[in-house]
Amino acid sequence: MRYVYRLDGLCCALCAAKMEDAIGKIDGVISARIVFMTLRLTIEADESDIGSIEPMAEKAIKKIESRVKMRKV
Repeated sequence: MRYVYRLDGLCCALCAAKMEDAIGKIDGVISARIVFMTLRLTIEADESDIGSIEPMAEKAIKKIESRVKMRKV
């Protein structure tokens, strides 16, 4: 299943690439993609895994860029 989030405060394409890579390595994530121009993060994962993936994705984002907020679209 696909889950889409907006990344408020993201202003660096290099940071977006680092976030995409980090989120893609989380257990249960099938794929992760950030489109910098739209500030959208799309995570593909099983519905049963997304509850544990979301907080880990937020933690990965904050580690790279502390002011970026992830919110569901």
